[in-house]
Amino acid sequence: MLNTKFSEDRFHEVIELCRTLIRQRSYSGEEKNVANALRSYMLSHGFDDVQIDTYGNVIGHIKGNRPGPTILFDGHIDTVPVPDESEWTYPPFAAEIHDGKIYGRGTSDMKGADAAMAAAASFFAADSQHDFAGDIYMAGVVHEECFEGVAARQISKAVKPDYVIIGEASNLNVKVGQRGRAELVLESFGKPCHSANPEKGINAVYKICKAVEAIRGITPPHHDVLGDGILELTDIKSSPYPGASVVPDYCRATYDRRLLVGETKESVLQPVQAVLDDLMKKDTEAKYKVSYSVGTEKCYTGTDITGERFFPGWLYDKDADFVQDVVTELHDAGFTPEITQYNFCTNGSHYAGEAGIKTIGMGPSRENIAHTVNEYIEIDQLKKVSQCYYAIMKALLK
Repeated sequence: MLNTKFSEDRFHEVIELCRTLIRQRSYSGEEKNVANALRSYMLSHGFDDVQIDTYGNVIGHIKGNRPGPTILFDGHIDTVPVPDESEWTYPPFAAEIHDGKIYGRGTSDMKGADAAMAAAASFFAADSQHDFAGDIYMAGVVHEECFEGVAARQISKAVKPDYVIIGEASNLNVKVGQRGRAELVLESFGKPCHSANPEKGINAVYKICKAVEAIRGITPPHHDVLGDGILELTDIKSSPYPGASVVPDYCRATYDRRLLVGETKESVLQPVQAVLDDLMKKDTEAKYKVSYSVGTEKCYTGTDITGERFFPGWLYDKDADFVQDVVTELHDAGFTPEITQYNFCTNGSHYAGEAGIKTIGMGPSRENIAHTVNEYIEIDQLKKVSQCYYAIMKALLK
């Protein structure tokens, strides 16, 4: 039996690593410094090898002395921007401690978890002297805020994990699923003309308005655990814009679609396409197209990362053996997690939703602190989650 009692020195190490990561500003595409900081920690704290891939993901590896499963701790290292630093009570990249909390961008989402994962893996390897069955990987993942699961595809291809632990905030509860998300693009094509003679053209905005109203009649599916598969209009823009004396010949609307388990790219588009087909049948001047948004961003390595914005939902049974093994070990360590689901999208969209890898979520802090002004993480949560990650390794590497 491993000694799971953490010393104050160990807690201090987790806290200081978290603060080091926070001090490295790492907006999506600018993660180089935080990746290097995490890599330096791994190399000096017992990891057997550390790689940085073409996207800039940093992947540390600890080998067990006996054959067994491969577990991957996944924590993204990019953050959303800070639009106005003057709105913050404490500087967003100083990692100051006040009233038992570390303040800064990314503390909750999710550099606290990154620090705890790396440190807990180091502690586990040291205590066991690598005498465990399997392999431990910890990945600091780039561009998650832009594309949930896209950079993770390269990690799972390289690591081939049997289990994945997502470190997104869960208030120390165990998460076994989430809704996915898709970004649908509705396009309307018209015919331009001078707005003094509108009868000469086809106004793409009028046409898209009819489509938007008809699409409101679609009822997305419902799941008893994950809830509703929401379909919500989020923006609309015509072209040319501004349209000075020109009837617009193009209009584009964007929809946010929350995905449930079992939904496919084809099944999500089908009811929308059916509505559009019906409108075009009744109005020969109407011309529509619906598709998924595709985004491209530049990684700090210089590589382009491109993703179609369709990130599947996933859900595991609360009574699944691997879930219960983890919960039992957490109970033995003195924790009482609830088994619930994330309310937002994570890299689990790839691991569980696309690749079918057994995945759970466990992270420090509350979900509603992410992306906020004066973002923080409670030091008590940071200490506890490092113990939780240690317990998860005990549960899965027997």
